[in-house]
Amino acid sequence: MDAFETILTRRSIRKYKKKTISEEILQKVLQAAFSAPSAGNQQPWHFVILDDRKILNVIHTFHPSAKMLTEADKAILVCGDLDLEKFKGYWMIDCATAAENILLAAHSLGLGACWLGIYPREGRVAGMRKLLRLPTHIIPFALIALGYPAEIKAREERYNKSRVHQNKW
Repeated sequence: MDAFETILTRRSIRKYKKKTISEEILQKVLQAAFSAPSAGNQQPWHFVILDDRKILNVIHTFHPSAKMLTEADKAILVCGDLDLEKFKGYWMIDCATAAENILLAAHSLGLGACWLGIYPREGRVAGMRKLLRLPTHIIPFALIALGYPAEIKAREERYNKSRVHQNKW
């Protein structure tokens, strides 16, 4: 699948087959995450791989949209590291680009994925912090559910010409 097709056909997948993601595929997804652009190339991120059923099965108790994690093979928690931040306030944007690269790489490799927002919801941040014993300078930003899709979603046309402006509003 070429890059343009990957971008246009990627959808949030919330149902997964009971099939294990290989270490090779996971490493490709992580390689894409580390290749994301960041402000001043600061790369203020860390990634926590979650594949322990005890962890995946409890997250929905503090994140109301996370029930699909009980079916997902794995999840990747994208975290911002405030100690790596060179340009104040950009860590969130940088982590978002890494999360998007995860979503696109997963789709291009035949995986289904779904972005679950963590930051800035205090209850979700506190829940992830406590569950994973994150240091105070590490901010859990987004959780990406991963697995082989057990549902197919059609491409949606989202282009909206009324939101495109040229040279002025």
